[in-house]
Amino acid sequence: MVEKNIEELNIDKSVDSKDEGVSLTESKEVAIEVKNVTKIYSLYKRPSDRLIDTFHLMPWKKYPKNEALKDVSFTVDKGETVGIIGTNGSGKSTILKIITGVLTPTKGKAKVKGRISALLELGAGFNAEYTGVENVYLNGTMMGLTREEIDKKLPEILEFADIGEYVYSPVKTYSSGMFVRLAFAVAINIDPEILIVDEALSVGDVFFQAKCYRKFEEFKKQGKTILFVSHDLSSIAKYCDRVILLNKGDKLGEGSPKEMIDLYKQVLVGQYKDETGEVKEGLNSDTLEYGSKKARYTDCKIIDSNGKNNNVILKGSSFKIVMDAEIYEDLEAPIFAFTFKNVQGTEITGTNTMIEKSITEGLKGGTKLTIEFTQDMNLQGGEYLLSLGLTGFEKGEFTVYHRLYDCINVTVVSDKDSVGYYDMNSKVNITYH
Repeated sequence: MVEKNIEELNIDKSVDSKDEGVSLTESKEVAIEVKNVTKIYSLYKRPSDRLIDTFHLMPWKKYPKNEALKDVSFTVDKGETVGIIGTNGSGKSTILKIITGVLTPTKGKAKVKGRISALLELGAGFNAEYTGVENVYLNGTMMGLTREEIDKKLPEILEFADIGEYVYSPVKTYSSGMFVRLAFAVAINIDPEILIVDEALSVGDVFFQAKCYRKFEEFKKQGKTILFVSHDLSSIAKYCDRVILLNKGDKLGEGSPKEMIDLYKQVLVGQYKDETGEVKEGLNSDTLEYGSKKARYTDCKIIDSNGKNNNVILKGSSFKIVMDAEIYEDLEAPIFAFTFKNVQGTEITGTNTMIEKSITEGLKGGTKLTIEFTQDMNLQGGEYLLSLGLTGFEKGEFTVYHRLYDCINVTVVSDKDSVGYYDMNSKVNITYH
């Protein structure tokens, strides 16, 4: 049955390369196996260069290369949910396209056992001139289903997509949200053994995303395999059994979601140790900084509940914001503050030493000090930006000595998000009468 589906899709799921020395481990429990995969692209300045290179019209002419993937290997067992994370340009989408047969590796092999349903690019495989229903039949046929099988699944697909009468309109009239709802509804309702998703859920609204993740949970209970790329680290932490971290084509590691998310955040803030053991550090390059500079912050870091410098904080855990500051001139009563904003720029919460009734006395020039704010993380899972303020009053006038806006990105990882910006940590008691 699997071979028949592959043939009808016209995709060779076992992609060979010129490297004849590669062999794959046979195991009935392995759903996806990637072995020593390298993908190299030639970079062309003009379209004619591609033609010249393809037909070797100028064999002496060399073109620069981009190594999108470098000897990457991993397996995904049947029934596992595995996430792939990494910065833009790390090779995430490339490896998914190789696994699904859209791309051929330069070296190495990718082998898949089972019927794949892949949602790689919004609208891939859809005909813009066809109606939604017509595209359901088109995609179902491409995935190896008969018309009778699609007939049976059509009500479930349309119910899941929930786009109303638009299913009878050409998809070129759809919004991006409607497009992804229909595409995802088709992908998960054709009874795949393996589901592969590349960031498609970021287009749908929060209610549709919740519906999709409930489907993920159903798939997991049914023993199906899910491989997906996402920048939503809370979803990665909640749904994945294992995570693979890619960076600039290299596989930096694989392991538990927490381990790989911690490592990923080190990469994001430039604190990942390279092969020489050197640690490169730095704040957000887009930080807005201003003030009189009579005093200033010299450093700031986030310390997790394990006492480690870590920008990834688990919701519900204790953490510290640690600020180092220097005072250059005598100050009457400096105020040290922090604020969390969401990525849309809305201030969510914050406090300062005046509100907390701490360090209200004057400080002499030349003083160096460290200020620690310790609190529990009750923000919902997501991305936040930390801003710092060092202010005070001089002869009754409010004065800004140093401000750093959006200096540190903080990721909150959660497996339970309530409504709104923060969690009230409610305790529930139910009494039956």
